[in-house]
Amino acid sequence: MKNQILLLAAFFVCTATFAQKDELKAAEKAIKKSDYVTSAAEITKAEASISGADDKTKAKFYYLKGETYAAIAKTDPSEANYATAAESFNSLFKVEKTLGSDKYSVLAAPTLNTMVSEVSAKGIESYQNKNYSAAKTELFQVYNLSPKDTVYLEYAANAAYLDKDFDMALDYFTTLKDLGFTGVSTEYTAKNNDSGERENMGTQNNMDLMVKTGTYSEPKVVTSESKQPNIIKNIAFVYVEKGDTEKALAAVRDARAVAPEDVNLILTEANLQIKLGNKDEFARLMGEALELDPTNASLYFNIGVISGEQGDYDKAKEYYTKCIELDPTYVDGYINLGSALLEDDKILVEEMNQSLNNFDKYDEIKAKQSDLYKTVIPLYEKAYELRPDDVDTIRTLMSLYENTEMDDKFKTMKEKYDSLK
Repeated sequence: MKNQILLLAAFFVCTATFAQKDELKAAEKAIKKSDYVTSAAEITKAEASISGADDKTKAKFYYLKGETYAAIAKTDPSEANYATAAESFNSLFKVEKTLGSDKYSVLAAPTLNTMVSEVSAKGIESYQNKNYSAAKTELFQVYNLSPKDTVYLEYAANAAYLDKDFDMALDYFTTLKDLGFTGVSTEYTAKNNDSGERENMGTQNNMDLMVKTGTYSEPKVVTSESKQPNIIKNIAFVYVEKGDTEKALAAVRDARAVAPEDVNLILTEANLQIKLGNKDEFARLMGEALELDPTNASLYFNIGVISGEQGDYDKAKEYYTKCIELDPTYVDGYINLGSALLEDDKILVEEMNQSLNNFDKYDEIKAKQSDLYKTVIPLYEKAYELRPDDVDTIRTLMSLYENTEMDDKFKTMKEKYDSLK
């Protein structure tokens, strides 16, 4: 009886194997006829028992499945179709690596390369057009299709961050960190003696060979800096955006261990410390940043922003003033200094509202307000000179001119404003 059961089991295995091979043959024929609906149906039938198949059969199955869904993705470029094709081809490569064979891998390579090229072109175009919602998906599809091209995962992470999809961005940046991604690349170039242009030779051997021919000269090897510090920094920035202050602070400290003199990281940590109420640590970090880069106008501007966010407008004014001293063309320095000075206007307006029945007092405060506006006007005029099409600056100047009865200037600015609408 036991032998009979074993014979029956063997019979069922053989039957399943024959059926599976028939299904794969049917799928193969359908692919040759470009009948991908039929090939997908046959692949689905074969998949039910593929786990028990031998590796050679698995290799053929994954190849046919990859080819089927790669073709389907051309007319239906959904994430699911690309993912299925990518997963199939990657499974094929793993199986044949175990077998020590490349029979189907060689056949799959052109299809995979075409998919990578098409999807990467779409993703890069979406990114350049600032369609980050599409780009984050398309660029991740490239990484799925070709996991060795880790740089596309970085691009997808950046797109997700810009799309404010912080959960996705965190997932991708963390994956990059865990993979030990550095993004380091080496470029081999030489000067074309005929054109005088420097050209990329691709490899060291090719560069050396072309220089030996005498048609190229001045070989140069340039290795890019590691992107690892930026990846760790971006994890910290994502936590900041998510409002997870404690995790953000821990991530910033990890990033600072890699890039201890990165001023932007110091500012980020300082901002987190002030949110936690650690004013002494905030002051220490501000001093550290200024010591590292005392002539950086952007640094003074950023510290001014942080000071203003904390309600310390006197400090903010000092930093904005220093910013435009260091860089007289720093437009936002003038705008923010003007805005910080106009914080006093809120107090004056409140005092005027409380003095509506005291005309002398009201006029006295009104005169102070006019003097304040006249102090601020040159700052916004300078900002307008540097950035003449900024609607917010134009609108602010219109209001200031109107309230100080500078009618001619108001009229000119109103004409400019109308021309931009």
